[in-house]
Amino acid sequence: MSLFRPIRLAAAALALSVLVSACGFHLRNALTLPPDLGPVDVVSGDPYSRLARSVERALAAAGADVAGEDAVDTAVLDIQSERWAALPASLDAQGRAQEYTLRYAVVFSMRDADGRDIVPQQAIELARDYLALPADSIGADSERELLSRELEREMTASIIRRIDAVFRNPQERSRE
Repeated sequence: MSLFRPIRLAAAALALSVLVSACGFHLRNALTLPPDLGPVDVVSGDPYSRLARSVERALAAAGADVAGEDAVDTAVLDIQSERWAALPASLDAQGRAQEYTLRYAVVFSMRDADGRDIVPQQAIELARDYLALPADSIGADSERELLSRELEREMTASIIRRIDAVFRNPQERSRE
């Protein structure tokens, strides 16, 4: 009986791979940046923006040459605004908020070294719900901090995907 177990596992793995490939699932390719783009400078109104540093790291990981502040002839990824909001989503019997929606909105654009728009100005908004019971304020603060870090990671990925989409679909750039 133990002889058939590896065969069944192999058959199950084969069946799973066939099912996954049949549904159209495929892994995302890495970020595609054209070689003639040159160095990229990430600019933010907030000099201590964690999002700007995260986007710089993601671009560098994708093979982009991330320029310093004093570099010339660079493409510019401009993070024009970052907004956070925590809105009450539900109230208890005493009218105190028990559940919040944490929202994170970013407006950004990207232009090449000649000042032409590569990625026109656009906004991305992400939201997550979390519980914040009035009796457990310490736990609510730590949960909010974890969610904000998660939203920053997701925002970085969203910005990178938008840039990637423009370079993968050149007809999108030519229409603008």
